Amino acid sequence: MKRFSRYMALAITAAALFFAPVLKAASPPDEGMWLPMFVERLNYTDMQKMGLKLTAAEMYSINNSSLKDAIVGLAGGSAPSGYFCTGEIVSDQGLLFTNHHCGFNSIQELSTMDHDYLTNGFWAMKLDEELPAQGVTASFLYRMEDVTAKIMEHLSDTMSEDSRSAKINELSHKFQKEASEDGKYDCIVKSFFGGNEFYLFAYLTYKDVRLVGTPPSSIGKFGGDTDNWMWPRHTGDFSIFRVYSAPDGSPAEYSKDNVPMKPKHFLPVSVKGVQKDDYAMIWGYPGSTDRYLTSYGVDQAINMSNPSTVKIRDLKLKIMKEDMNADPKVNLMYAAKHAGTANYWKYFIGQTRGLKRLNILDKKKAQEDSFMNWVNESSERQAKYGETMNLISQAYAEQSKSVVPLTYLNEALFQGPELILFAVRSLSIKSALEKLEKADKKDKEAAQKAVDAAIARFKKRADDFYKDFNVSTDQKLFEGLIAMYLNDVPAEMQPEAFRELNKKFKGDVKRMAEKLYSKSFYATPERLDAFFNKPSSKKMAKDPMFDLAATVRAFAMELYGMQGSSESDLEKGNRLYIAGLREMNPEKVYGPDANSTMRLSYGKVLDYYPADAMHYDYITTLSGVMEKEDPQNMEFVVDPKLKALYEKKDFGRYGTNINGKMDVVTCFLTTNDITGGNSGSPVINADGHLIGLAFDGNWEAMSGDIAFEPELQRTICVDTRYVLFIIEKLGECHRLIEEMNVVE
Repeated sequence: MKRFSRYMALAITAAALFFAPVLKAASPPDEGMWLPMFVERLNYTDMQKMGLKLTAAEMYSINNSSLKDAIVGLAGGSAPSGYFCTGEIVSDQGLLFTNHHCGFNSIQELSTMDHDYLTNGFWAMKLDEELPAQGVTASFLYRMEDVTAKIMEHLSDTMSEDSRSAKINELSHKFQKEASEDGKYDCIVKSFFGGNEFYLFAYLTYKDVRLVGTPPSSIGKFGGDTDNWMWPRHTGDFSIFRVYSAPDGSPAEYSKDNVPMKPKHFLPVSVKGVQKDDYAMIWGYPGSTDRYLTSYGVDQAINMSNPSTVKIRDLKLKIMKEDMNADPKVNLMYAAKHAGTANYWKYFIGQTRGLKRLNILDKKKAQEDSFMNWVNESSERQAKYGETMNLISQAYAEQSKSVVPLTYLNEALFQGPELILFAVRSLSIKSALEKLEKADKKDKEAAQKAVDAAIARFKKRADDFYKDFNVSTDQKLFEGLIAMYLNDVPAEMQPEAFRELNKKFKGDVKRMAEKLYSKSFYATPERLDAFFNKPSSKKMAKDPMFDLAATVRAFAMELYGMQGSSESDLEKGNRLYIAGLREMNPEKVYGPDANSTMRLSYGKVLDYYPADAMHYDYITTLSGVMEKEDPQNMEFVVDPKLKALYEKKDFGRYGTNINGKMDVVTCFLTTNDITGGNSGSPVINADGHLIGLAFDGNWEAMSGDIAFEPELQRTICVDTRYVLFIIEKLGECHRLIEEMNVVE
């Protein structure tokens, strides 16, 4: 879970990592998202004991091909600093597996009413039928480097937090530029341990990624929101893409002349199946965990930020779903938006439940009490760490005034009705127009070029925006969410423009929405085009939606500005606390918090006991799909062809004898430590073969991003046998099976 300050563009992610030089084994082996470069030093012995047969060099090597070279970070930008999902290369022609929900946006954007790939699935029977997934990039880790010493030598305990951050940013940019080799690699320096350690990552990023295949949503999203985050699970959560390169093998923008890329390494795909206690490791790009969050942060999550987020998203989902159910076209437009909103709506519900049920608040307090007792045992420690908890507690107390207003600002305004954020993104056009209108004759040409460039960029954004935008639905979102905002947020914590609008329309938000949407040129592409035919800064300023958006953005910056000192205190307090915990427990190797850098976790295939007198097996089967079938519920509709294959027991080599009858294993559980961003990550066996794709966590351990619970925490994975069964038997895309190295 991320604190509300996650919305601040300049916020530094607090993450934790072990000291590289310390030669210790990690414990317990199931917890921890480990940096691959330290596997041999820290984890390898434990991994061997659990069954691993690969050498450390076969997993991570800079000079030779290794397992890391098959792991892909998926992003929506040409020079990514983080990844929304993970993929893995499964052939020598750049074939890539990831989750269906990771490919969902691309599949939706490529779908039309005539070719609804979300509903019906898609299988490219030839290379030239593979479809460009616009905006998706595939990044491969080239190398990583510890730059802690290079940065720390320029920092001191007497520096202010602002000065410290400025120096870190300055040095990071310098190291990134040097490591990029004149732009060949995308490089980023990430902070670990709340700013106590720093590592540089260099990636090779491919910009031509194409959709190859996906099952219908009745398979890829089987169970929908009902089964999300739940076990037992029966979802065929996979989609298939391919990475393309220029003919010389280098990354290139999309071109018909591009060819399938030749990877350094690809994963053999196993159909041997899994057994209880089998070794399993997961590689990928976990996004964010908060294992070092203090009791103050837990309290804030339970009582303020999580309930607010859930309440807002609940209304947003209901409004969208009403229009989606009424119109198939709107359903297609809003499918990805609804799925994205629903995913973390349910997550925050589960997280709050888990934090309370597992008594995480008291556990955190006990840890903090132990820490302060240790600090007070020594005057030297008091001088170094004595202010730690005061900094943290005072920062949270100060920020408590704005947690709910900022949550509402983000969730109900910037992520609510889309037209507000769309208008915000045009602010650069107004600035360019003002410069043009004030420019001297000699500067006119340059100013005009700046205006033209800003408009061209926005027009490109607008094309994508309007494709999946229904003005009627957005107006309803405005009415519902703004009414909630005005009611729940104290007036003094609202932008002045909203207070004035509320007064002007006497609290009638419906009438307010009608006025804004009927007058704004952002509401329809035709009106926007008419504005661009003769643009002016005055016209923009008079547009009611632009005026509102500009005011909201300015107010947001004002609110964030108010957090300046408390945010600095919190960063310093967290940095001291994490450093102190490690010093207090020198024999313990602390696992790293996730921060969207490549990690591996290792564990085993295992069942679990969710509650008293309850037991969950470690696998599910196709029979369970049929048991859940409900033709009246879209979440549990079974594809007719899948049902026919099941009834005929036409499973091919993917069938398994379970309790005396043939079936197909759909999903299985492992004890691996994962989080968001690991979606699509490969689940790899002791031989380095792909046995599944990680796609979810379990409901009973939803607090796992803050506190790992080894007895309860499980990763839900789709079995490769089910994936290949769907490709071959349902999709009849035999060329893909032939392309892979399938291990019997």
